[in-house]
Amino acid sequence: MELQKESKEKTLYKYQIEDLNTIFKCLDESDDASNILYQLPTGGGKTVVFSEIARRYINQTNKKVVVLTHRIELSAQTSKMLNGFGVKNKIINSEVKELRDQDEYTCFVAMVETLNNRLQEEKIEINNIGLVIIDEAHYNSFRKLFKYFENSTILGVTATPLSSNIKLPMKDNYQKLIVGESIVSLIKKKFLSKANMYNYDVSLRTLKLGINGDYTVKSSEELYGNQSMLGKLLTAYTEIAKGTKTLIFNNGINTSKYVYETFKKAGYNIRHLDNKNNAAERRNILHWFSTTPDAILTSVSILTTGFDEPTVETIILNRATRSLTLYFQMIGRGSRILPHKKEFTVVDMGNNVARFGMWNAPIDWQEIFHFPDFYLENIKNDEDIEREFIYEMPKALKAKFSKSKNIEFDIKTEYKKVFAQGLRSKIVLEKSIEQHATICLENAEDVFEARILAKQLKEEITFRVRQYSYCIMNNTKNYKEWLEEDYEKKLRSNISRKFAAKM
Repeated sequence: MELQKESKEKTLYKYQIEDLNTIFKCLDESDDASNILYQLPTGGGKTVVFSEIARRYINQTNKKVVVLTHRIELSAQTSKMLNGFGVKNKIINSEVKELRDQDEYTCFVAMVETLNNRLQEEKIEINNIGLVIIDEAHYNSFRKLFKYFENSTILGVTATPLSSNIKLPMKDNYQKLIVGESIVSLIKKKFLSKANMYNYDVSLRTLKLGINGDYTVKSSEELYGNQSMLGKLLTAYTEIAKGTKTLIFNNGINTSKYVYETFKKAGYNIRHLDNKNNAAERRNILHWFSTTPDAILTSVSILTTGFDEPTVETIILNRATRSLTLYFQMIGRGSRILPHKKEFTVVDMGNNVARFGMWNAPIDWQEIFHFPDFYLENIKNDEDIEREFIYEMPKALKAKFSKSKNIEFDIKTEYKKVFAQGLRSKIVLEKSIEQHATICLENAEDVFEARILAKQLKEEITFRVRQYSYCIMNNTKNYKEWLEEDYEKKLRSNISRKFAAKM
């Protein structure tokens, strides 16, 4: 990796220096009060770049810089990085009530809520601010501070230049987007690890969308907290990630606790972390996670920002999200590179890859920035994703049907044949039931054993019924549930009839 010296204290990589020069060129050519947005993937070193921007800006203009963050951990990390670049800074936290010593500093690091409160109370007035740097700029909470810095240049920094709120697009607050190095380029240049992606098809029919546009915690807890999904998660870990340092993201504290209990019962080394843990507990858990090779940490979304643990080998998305930002943030936690770690694993349990595309796939950030409503409205919906599902029988179940020559049955192909012959569509399900009954009897000694095998086909029956409902374009929940019940009843009846005829 090529290193290039840019200041006495810290070094920057070539791509970071190129971005830095582009940003300063843009600052020189813009009006004093114009706002610029800078995009760089998670793991690309955004804090390093904007710390050097702060240092250079202060030296060139003799004006001061404010850096805004949305979390206390980010404030401390940012302040430390700025010190490394020789930028004398002060953190404005809840303990700072006024700024009598502001002349001693050239830079201030503040949490958005704290600074907003102080400015509203008129207890603080920071003089001579030329540049405001906003970390994780896609969060809407920063907008309330813009009015206090109308005569300053604002530089937003983010991995995903897409506001989480469709009604508050980022283009309303920033005039220009500067796009940094892509994920695929950072992998190629050995700055990021390569992701090996695995996905398990999950039916998300029961999930509900909240007012923020993402799936509600309540509906997520109901889906991901049930025994079937917990079993599927455990199987996925065992098949793909066993023994690796693993971070599991959930949408809900209860789900995370169920995950903890499930893995603990299975004998795995796991801990649970949520925002109710105090600072000492959090430090203890994160230290354990850092120093334990086979550690599994299950949490909610609190580790998506301000958390850097390069030794993570596996990321499990045990949730679905419609937030592109969250998708990149979660996977980004595993992308840090180390001398012995060139790859990491992503296990997707929420159809997120089908929704957003591969993590390292090319993405047109300029188009997303300029036309966010178009992008958000065209995110794949769950029904379209599920249409493309391909059911694959688990190995253990497949072994129970080893006496049958063929256990496959393609609903879509059969429907096309029936439709071409002008026959009634229900014949497709009748043929499917016939095939299921046949393979159950071929692999059973008696009718009771055949019925037990039929019960284990529930997932495949759900899949076949769903495929059939897409074909006939009747995809209502009640209709599909009725079809499933009817299918299972007719399958039991068919097995009994076949067995009687055989006897």
